[in-house]
Amino acid sequence: MRDLRPPPDPHAAGAGPAAAPPEPVEGEFLLNNFQFTSGEILPSLRIHYRTLGHPRRDERGVVSNAVLILHGTGGSGARFMDAEFAGELFSPGQPLDASRYFLVLPDGIGHGQSSKPSDGAHARFPRFGYRDMIAAQYRLLTQGLQIDHLRLVIGISMGGMHTWLWGALYPDFMDALLPMVCLPAQISARNRVWRRVISDAIRNDPKWRGGEYHQQPPSLRTAAQILFFMGSNPSLRLQQMPTLTASDAVLDAAVHTAMQQDDANDTLYQIEASWDYDPGPELDRIRAPLLALNWSDDLINPPELGILEREIERVPHGRAILIPFTAHSRGHESHLDAAAWKHHLLQLLDSAPYR
Repeated sequence: MRDLRPPPDPHAAGAGPAAAPPEPVEGEFLLNNFQFTSGEILPSLRIHYRTLGHPRRDERGVVSNAVLILHGTGGSGARFMDAEFAGELFSPGQPLDASRYFLVLPDGIGHGQSSKPSDGAHARFPRFGYRDMIAAQYRLLTQGLQIDHLRLVIGISMGGMHTWLWGALYPDFMDALLPMVCLPAQISARNRVWRRVISDAIRNDPKWRGGEYHQQPPSLRTAAQILFFMGSNPSLRLQQMPTLTASDAVLDAAVHTAMQQDDANDTLYQIEASWDYDPGPELDRIRAPLLALNWSDDLINPPELGILEREIERVPHGRAILIPFTAHSRGHESHLDAAAWKHHLLQLLDSAPYR
């Protein structure tokens, strides 16, 4: 079901800042001889994670308050600790108040402080896909943290795509699902094109040297430029970059930061990990209530494709909301402004019974 009603304006006068959330506890979970869907085996796969709060069990002994929160391509769980996300969701009195919920924020394979190509294996690191990443998340929860049930799975961008797959692969493991800024369909068309541009730029760069470079190859700059281009909307970019000189300065600054922080092999693996994403054939297996949130100005998942509206009809308890463009929209990054959509999260939790 598509919902085009405008949400209430969370930025209206009188809305004060949320209290600071508690500091997360960080940890690592090691998976010995982890076998990827490619058949490759990594002797020790490290999954880094953050948690807030404490798990609670119901009268059956089942964990009733765990929430899995999944990041986007190139990100990590640290991204969710920004004030505009964590402050609006994890603080006292907020929808995912850490005094009530046990929040788990893992770094996906190839991301953050989890095992990744730049640790030393470079392009010899096993090829991984989204299903490998989810398998590691599942083992972190069940074996590492002793979590046998989730109140909610919430994910943004790549993490949103993982959320669709979580609902199909483990349909009885959660009470509710909230995928954001993504589509429940195989990567194709323009979404495939920009990913191929990045992949081809790196793989065809002579200075990539098959992954054995000693300094970041020039193709990482191309990747950073493409990612910058896809991440926002034209209106916001015009505000930030009103002249030719300002445009060059803003782009150069963003690329400079990426060149200092990112790694070409990591970026290549992160972008190519979507190769096995195709939830379409399994959408009817999703049992938990699911609310998909997309934004009308998202360049990566444009609403005119009609994919979300078509596919949500196949989800037994699925609902989709397209959030209209506003002065506060940020394109694909609109999800970072949690104040603008947290009322939808509350409605989802209110409508999703504990199972």
